[in-house]
Amino acid sequence: MPDDSSPVSGPPDPVGSSGPEIESLAAFDAAVSAGTLAGHRVQSVDLSDRSAALLAADTAGTVFLGCRMAPGAAAKVRADGAIVFPPVPGLPFDPYRGLLYSPGALYEGLTDGGYAATPDARAYRWFQETRASGDAFASMLRALHDDAVSDALDEHLIGARVVGVMGGHTTARGSAEYAAAARLGRALTRSGLTVATGGGPGAMEAANLGAYAAPHPDPMLDRACGILAATPSFIPSVTEWALTAFTVRERWPGGGGSVSIPTWFYGHEPPNPFAAHIAKYFANALREDGLLARSTAGVIFLPGAAGTVQEIFDNATPNYYGSRGGPAPMVLVGRAHWTRELPAWPLLRALAGGRTMESRIALVDTVAEAPEALAQLSADG
Repeated sequence: MPDDSSPVSGPPDPVGSSGPEIESLAAFDAAVSAGTLAGHRVQSVDLSDRSAALLAADTAGTVFLGCRMAPGAAAKVRADGAIVFPPVPGLPFDPYRGLLYSPGALYEGLTDGGYAATPDARAYRWFQETRASGDAFASMLRALHDDAVSDALDEHLIGARVVGVMGGHTTARGSAEYAAAARLGRALTRSGLTVATGGGPGAMEAANLGAYAAPHPDPMLDRACGILAATPSFIPSVTEWALTAFTVRERWPGGGGSVSIPTWFYGHEPPNPFAAHIAKYFANALREDGLLARSTAGVIFLPGAAGTVQEIFDNATPNYYGSRGGPAPMVLVGRAHWTRELPAWPLLRALAGGRTMESRIALVDTVAEAPEALAQLSADG
């Protein structure tokens, strides 16, 4: 994803091909200064104060996605041959968004109105209402939004070595398991990897917290875990759970970056505020596949239940068939959990037998062993 200050350059593309994307006012101004907007895609930028530029610029073949503009400017660009997808009023989300979410964007209004007033909660309510109604227009808006989020996620992760960390949402703040997952996220981030999680509470939050703690001195993480332990779960109050997380962020600003990929399909699970960049989806299938497909440096599976089991075999299937190229490393943590309580490991090992992926799977006892196991699998590959 381009930085807000990055200029957009290059020749315009014809309609039907993907021209340079403009996702900020700074990029818009740079494109105008470069001489033309023709063939560009302008994505969710408020152009209300750029009428003079729009009236003067060549906008032949430009596509405007959800951009606010004055009526005269909109009429002019349409006359030029531009395609204009207007903003949709009354939505709690932007279906054309060009950037990933931030914690502050999803939790805007939390302090004054509680979680129910936030864009995240309002989007979930809208999803529940429209999914039940079967409204084709709402289905289209959800699809547009999820495609825009996928595009923004791919742009953000260009050049990144991404490791997925999967685990249960019920892991409580203040528990030894939570602290171990946080230390894992910190270790992976300090090794140069980008941590990606499912974005929810529990082990997912812990891994994102660890990534956030990576630039800070080691004692910060223990102190942060101590503060968070005051609200172990998002039940009964998402508001208090989230406010405690923002307290940690405010006390230790400048945290490390990570990615989370949650979904409104599981809207009862709020997104954790520790990932710097949040790709939130309406369609859980897109979210699940996208999270695993982008974890090109491997996936670490902490103890979990049905959702984590599903993720193990969602990841194993393309590794088995080679449909994404060479198999990515898979590390399962918790020998007793994955061999006796939920015996996914014996089946995974049986599937891998005699195939390339056999040398790319590992089972370890403790979270602390996972980074070394991942590194070894990567070296062996």
